[in-house]
Amino acid sequence: MRYPQGGGLTAERRAFREHIRMQAAELFTLGDANGAVAKQLRVSVRSVQRWRQAWEHGGTPALESKGPASRPKLSEALFAVLEQELAKGPVAPGWPDQTWTLARIKALIGRRFHKSMTLSAIAQMLHRHGFSHQVPARRAMERDEEAVTGWVKETWPLVETPWRRSGPGSASRTRPGSR
Repeated sequence: MRYPQGGGLTAERRAFREHIRMQAAELFTLGDANGAVAKQLRVSVRSVQRWRQAWEHGGTPALESKGPASRPKLSEALFAVLEQELAKGPVAPGWPDQTWTLARIKALIGRRFHKSMTLSAIAQMLHRHGFSHQVPARRAMERDEEAVTGWVKETWPLVETPWRRSGPGSASRTRPGSR
């Protein structure tokens, strides 16, 4: 995932980028050229051009961070309520089995908070708060460890294809067995 908040930067990353822009402002006051500033700060010339234009119109305050690009759909208080609802299980809101899916969580958010979110936004929000993809808390009671071990040792090697051929190959793609 490129951005941890699903479309924005972390506070540390925003502060780092603001620091780079402030260094650029210092170099602008010294009269350095855009190419020299870009090379020294290890950024693109186009970014330096945008920064210089903003700096010329608004000074150093124009290069300060404006904060996060967007606010989360669910505040921390609402997410705490959602977490309590998820802890009750899917049977409590009316689903027949004990499986939480993104579609069910989306429906729960719509019913409970009257908000609409995409499935990917829900997945990113849950991941940010420490939830993971369907990892069961316990193993199935019917699981036979001896059968699993036997299958891994005996059946899987027969199914798995070897990485290399045992015999000599050919470098030709059109006639692989010509020699």
